[in-house]
Amino acid sequence: MKAFNTFDAELRSNLLVLFTAGLLFWSSLSSLLPTLPLYIDHVGANNQEIGIVMGSFAIGLLLSRPMLGRLADERGRKIVLLIGTIVAAIAPFGYLATQSLGLLILVRIFHGISVAAFTTGYSALIADLAPAETRGEIIGYMSLTTPLGLAIGPALGGYLEATSGYGILFLLSAELGFCALLGIVQVNNPPVQTQEQTQGENHNFWQTLSSPQVRVPTIVMLLVGLSVGAVHTFVSLFLKSTEVDFNGGLFFTVAAISSFSIRVFAGKASDRLGRGLFITFGIFCYVLGLILLWQAHSAIVFLLAAIVEGAGGGTLISMMITMMADRSLPQERGKIFAICIAGLDLGIAIAAPLLGTIAELVGYRDMFGYGAVMTSLALVIFLTQSSKNLSNSLRFALGRAPDAYSLNNLKVRSEEF
Repeated sequence: MKAFNTFDAELRSNLLVLFTAGLLFWSSLSSLLPTLPLYIDHVGANNQEIGIVMGSFAIGLLLSRPMLGRLADERGRKIVLLIGTIVAAIAPFGYLATQSLGLLILVRIFHGISVAAFTTGYSALIADLAPAETRGEIIGYMSLTTPLGLAIGPALGGYLEATSGYGILFLLSAELGFCALLGIVQVNNPPVQTQEQTQGENHNFWQTLSSPQVRVPTIVMLLVGLSVGAVHTFVSLFLKSTEVDFNGGLFFTVAAISSFSIRVFAGKASDRLGRGLFITFGIFCYVLGLILLWQAHSAIVFLLAAIVEGAGGGTLISMMITMMADRSLPQERGKIFAICIAGLDLGIAIAAPLLGTIAELVGYRDMFGYGAVMTSLALVIFLTQSSKNLSNSLRFALGRAPDAYSLNNLKVRSEEF
């Protein structure tokens, strides 16, 4: 962590508080990962209904991200971080208050706003603070909040659900969200970087999305979202149906440890080897993880699937954020992040009801097989479309060429946004 030694004391303190708040936020959210599908099953829902309730989380993300991205660019990153933690502190009380599927869907949509706000503000703020030459390293270290939270939260949530019931579980989730809010309040809000508005500069969502440096990563994230949604929504239920002696909370904890382990060096290595190689590796891991789940008949295979899935998340998402930071100016970064990550949100939203329907027809096992096929398409697209032509795309995706769309590699900023 040599890069942190170059920062002044105030900046290091700011990053430490931000890291702690991020850890609390993800612990709050992930405490419900292995338990909420079981709670929805407990109140009488079938597989398709469980998928709809869980997938409605992404509706809140999708509807709020564009607005929150603009807000982060125009009013600063801290305000959207505050929104995210406030929602995280309130939403668990909604689960506690109702067992109606309709109301649970509304609570789940509301809860989705928390992730849209927090991830947009957090990613943009870290990208602003990190020097370009060590951006991968800094984002890699600061993104460790996610796997650490995903290691702590499911373990806590699974334990409380088994020993104390759902009421205590939801109260814990709310308390962790509130503690994250207290941390964000202490973050020093950096000045908002602005640029002169011109008639041509105020591009809408579709104009921004149409540019190749944004469109291709967004499509890749959408397809990967199918994998993420399938795993997060149905792994606990799949384990229950197979009667394999492997706890759903343990699956997410192992995945989080794997994600943590690979992030420690992947970010720094990407500053030397480029982002493309690690994005390719991350997508491949997601595909392999789904294949392992498709073929899983024992605890050891579920363990391997968790390790591989965690490695995919540990490289792909942080490296995609770093790549989009390389490709954007600070004053447009919130919007660019919001659009790209909205692809992941949409994939998750589609995955739960779509793959839930497939699970009703063919079972959980074959559902993961279908998910592997869909996610494989993301790998093909990135290998062939990530740069300005097929040759450059392959070389960039395999770590043999720099990113043609990175601002560091462009002498003149083109007016594509």
